[in-house]
Amino acid sequence: MSGADEGRPTATEDEQAPRGLRRWLYVVIFEHHTRAGKAFDIGLFVLIVVSISIVMLESVMALRVQYARAFWRAEWLLTAIFSLEYLLRLACVRRPARYALSFFGVVDLLAILPAYIALFVSGTHYLVIVRVLRLLRVFRVFKLARHLTEADVLLRALLASRAKIFVFMCAVASAVVVIGATMYVVEGEANGFSSIPRSIYWAIVTLTTVGYGDIAPRTVLGQFLASLVMILGYGVIAVPTGIVSLELQQAVRAQRSAPCTGCKLAEHAQDAIFCRRCGTRLP
Repeated sequence: MSGADEGRPTATEDEQAPRGLRRWLYVVIFEHHTRAGKAFDIGLFVLIVVSISIVMLESVMALRVQYARAFWRAEWLLTAIFSLEYLLRLACVRRPARYALSFFGVVDLLAILPAYIALFVSGTHYLVIVRVLRLLRVFRVFKLARHLTEADVLLRALLASRAKIFVFMCAVASAVVVIGATMYVVEGEANGFSSIPRSIYWAIVTLTTVGYGDIAPRTVLGQFLASLVMILGYGVIAVPTGIVSLELQQAVRAQRSAPCTGCKLAEHAQDAIFCRRCGTRLP
């Protein structure tokens, strides 16, 4: 459930919904389908993008030296705005604790905490980059929630394949331990393989086809073994891809193909009773 839904009054609770100023704040902050609510959310998105941009620019040494004071002022101004917004969200919902523990409630809190923690721990203010998660509200504001159905299909495919992927990863983990120990024996400390953990690091890097090049075998036998590991790496990429692809196909086939008689939408879950768009009972 999104943060906007937390604390929202239901039809039977409408008479208990916030009134007066609290009601007005609720409409502006949470009711994205109203003109004021949409303007508020769009303005919030702009501030989030500006905040993220400032954090990234500040990490550049030349810019940080030249504009350190401007960055500091801008960061704290935006932090004050986001802090006030968070407090207003808590103040205008019926159940503040429920909103605070919701996904977006936690994200909203994490978006401002790093700035205050930075007063005691230097450098942690860069963690405000987590504010990028707040942009997920774009699906709600611009009515893109219908596209989350595809994400739901992908999630179901990943969950269905988790057992197979877990077994496969255990096999890969065992393989890199054996390969790393073998390379430690073959190459030895003289060629950079100073320990079995470091050799396992080389095996992981080589098996995943990353190949940083900071450690490389120098003996003929070591290079031959490295070649086998590189070739094996292509199989490591293909296997989980095939597992997820198969589950994804099955998840897609599980979608209801009979179109809704009301809006003609054809994509519904296999066990759906009502249309997810218009609410019409499915045939």
